[in-house]
Amino acid sequence: MEYSREVYVKRLIDRKENGLIKVITGSRRAGKSYLMNELYYKYLLNSGVSSNNILRFAFDSDEDIDLLESYFMDEPTKIEKRPDVFYVNAKKFRAYIKDRTNDTEKYYLLLDEVQLLDNFVGTLNGLLRHINYDIYVTGSNSKFLSSDIATEFKGRGTIVHILPLAFSEYMQGTDMPPEKAWREYVVTGGIPLVAQMKSEEEKFSYLKSLCEETYLKDIIAHNNIKKTIELSDTFDIIASMIGSLVNVRKVTDTFKSVLDKSITTDTVGKYFDYFQDAFVVSKAKKYSIKGRKYIGSPFKIYFEDIGVRNARLNFRQIEESHIMENILYNELRFRGFNVDVGELNVSEKTDRLDKNGKPIYAQKSLEVDFVASKGDLKLYIQSALSMDSTEKKSQEKRSLYCIDDSFEKIVVAKTGLNPTHDEYGVKTIDLFDFLLD
Repeated sequence: MEYSREVYVKRLIDRKENGLIKVITGSRRAGKSYLMNELYYKYLLNSGVSSNNILRFAFDSDEDIDLLESYFMDEPTKIEKRPDVFYVNAKKFRAYIKDRTNDTEKYYLLLDEVQLLDNFVGTLNGLLRHINYDIYVTGSNSKFLSSDIATEFKGRGTIVHILPLAFSEYMQGTDMPPEKAWREYVVTGGIPLVAQMKSEEEKFSYLKSLCEETYLKDIIAHNNIKKTIELSDTFDIIASMIGSLVNVRKVTDTFKSVLDKSITTDTVGKYFDYFQDAFVVSKAKKYSIKGRKYIGSPFKIYFEDIGVRNARLNFRQIEESHIMENILYNELRFRGFNVDVGELNVSEKTDRLDKNGKPIYAQKSLEVDFVASKGDLKLYIQSALSMDSTEKKSQEKRSLYCIDDSFEKIVVAKTGLNPTHDEYGVKTIDLFDFLLD
């Protein structure tokens, strides 16, 4: 089954020949290599580019590395940096590229796992000086994190971040109705390889191994972490807190009270950042809607793939309401929005009276699940699993009613009904209508 990943292909097309290095980032197994080497490659061919002008090279492929053997034969093709850690000889690779290109034609360089090239930053910056080269790269998380890219390619690169399959993409690979596909998706998520597995047992086993053998090991290796048990415990705590406001100090207190372990707030904060840099989770900042400013803490944590989150908890905590909120957060990012958690401070009448018999008002903080922004467009969105009572409807819409601007305000719920607007202009839309557009 081929997932078209049209949104990401278009983002690469929009950046084509822009004079920058196109850096494709994303979590392990999200489909970075497939996007570049298969889908974008096919686009280039269909748009009239000759295959001779598209150079694909994977630095983790011995078959590709063998192509470099004939250059500078007195030098090793693989350079051993430390025991069992090898990097590809950049001098040989540059000679290989030079041998297959000229100064007059346009060439597209699709370079996979580029962190395995010795001095890859210097080599890529050198290749970028050739105005007839259009460069696209992917890299693995252990050496190629978001923070690294921002530092190394500042002003010379542009990032295309790829998420695991959105629900609409997941539906491309199945003939199930949305309701049945949803029941699978909320458990095992959207990693393309997992989505194509037949048995639930195979999916569970793969996802649990991915958490332990890949994600954790990547983070430990990249950040040279010594307290690996504490990192693993933090992973568990994060997984249990999706959709909840997170305060780093409270997490630190949890280590002491529940796990009987002493760990500093700074260390816990760093661990949260490590998981975000490795594209395991995304941190949603709190935004004051009336004050129009960010609030540093608390914040919310959402997983890039809900199947990974569930696997980390051994598939024991499948709370559909929190998982739905996580999926909506990723859906908005998939559509190109910047997403924050909204907060409103309002003054509400209480039952108490002052000495003059007038009502006493109290300040109350209300939450808007998502403030989604893209250019001049802004959406306020509430995630509600059900809207089966007047009280529930009032509760979910309450904060939206307090926002006094003209941007659209939406409640997404499993209603099974057509979209409606109430008398205050708040829109209610069915979950599957929203996800499937």
